[in-house]
Amino acid sequence: MANDLNKVFEIGNLTRDVELSFLQNGTPKGNVSIAVNRGKKSADGQWVEEANYFDVLIWGQTAQNLQQYLTKGKKIAVCGYLKQDRWQDQQTGQNRSRIYIVAEDVQLLGGQSQNGNGQPQFQSVQQYQQRPQQTAPQNYPQQSYVPPADGGFPEDIPF
Repeated sequence: MANDLNKVFEIGNLTRDVELSFLQNGTPKGNVSIAVNRGKKSADGQWVEEANYFDVLIWGQTAQNLQQYLTKGKKIAVCGYLKQDRWQDQQTGQNRSRIYIVAEDVQLLGGQSQNGNGQPQFQSVQQYQQRPQQTAPQNYPQQSYVPPADGGFPEDIPF
């Protein structure tokens, strides 16, 4: 059993509209790309923004439901894992690879859209999440932490 961790969480702006396609078995597949800005200090000590671009793969009903909302410039949050594809280029014979994010959860951020009356309306993303909420197993002890009255830090926090 592996003790490795492959989890990524990114917030960024879509660089293009979603490309929705379907597998032969009918499963929806959405491809998008996001730009994620990161602040860093340059050699002269000034803060500058550096853009990084990530491809994101969204599977299933989530991709289909979000198709109308995933348009260029929209801010989204993506939680998922990294996947690497490897292949050999048929023309050159060189080994190639690419790394992308497989989305497990996608949330629309940044606000409002206009409804037909010109009134702002917020989009709920709860219905688009791919997986149902997970709960603790039945045999997991349900304990709550109550801080000590003297304000000290106890040695045995029940976690």
